[in-house]
Amino acid sequence: MIETQKYLITIPEKDDVSAVFLIPKNYKKALIIAHGAGKDMRSDFICRLHQGLAEQGILTVKFNFIYTEQGRKAPDCPAVLEATWQAVIEAVLIKTGLNRKQLFIAGKSMGGRYATLIAAQQQNFGGIILYGYPLHAPGKSDKPRFEHLQQINSPMLFFQGTRDSLCKLDILKPLLTSLSPSPRLHIIDGGDHSFKVLKKLQRNEDEVFNELIISSAQWINENTD
Repeated sequence: MIETQKYLITIPEKDDVSAVFLIPKNYKKALIIAHGAGKDMRSDFICRLHQGLAEQGILTVKFNFIYTEQGRKAPDCPAVLEATWQAVIEAVLIKTGLNRKQLFIAGKSMGGRYATLIAAQQQNFGGIILYGYPLHAPGKSDKPRFEHLQQINSPMLFFQGTRDSLCKLDILKPLLTSLSPSPRLHIIDGGDHSFKVLKKLQRNEDEVFNELIISSAQWINENTD
C-alpha cells in the first residue's frame, strides 16, 4: 500500500511549487527526483521512476521548479533552481523525520546537475543519482562541467547511455576516477540522453525502466546505514 500526498512547497521570497510524495509503509529512506529542463514532474520519465521506486519501499518525491509550475519554458536562473532544490530538501526532511544520511537526491539531466551543485555545498546526503548527467553542451565536449563534483563527499550513481550527446563516456570515465568516494557508473547500452535505445538491440522501454528502477533501489539500499 502506497499513500499519495500532495503539497505546495514555498520557495522563500519566490513562489510555491507542487510536490507529490509517494509513501510506502515502514519506509526508512527517501528519494527526491528533479525533472529535466524541457519537461515538468508530469513527464513519463519522472512518473515512471517516481512510482517504480516507491514500489521498492522507498519514499519517493517529485516536484516542479518554479518555471514549470508557472507554465514557462525557459529554466529559472541558477540561484532560483538551487533555492527550489533546497526548499524541497528541507520540506522532505521535516515531513518525513528522516536525517540527511537517509535522504537521496536525484534528477534527470538539469535536475540532476543542480542536485550535485547542492551536494557540493551541503555534505552527507545518503547519495546522489544522476539520470543522464549533462557533462557538456552538445558539440562542446572540450568544456566539461565537472569541477564542483570534486567537492561532494556523498556516494554518486551515474546512469549514462552510450549515445548521450551531452555526456561522452570517454570523457566522463577518466574524470570519475578522480572523485572520492568513487562513483558508480551504470551504462545503458545504445541509450541516448533519455535512455531510448536503438531498435536493433530489441529492448523495449519497460525493460530499460525496470533496469533503472531496480538498479537505483539496490544502490540506495547498499548505501543506507
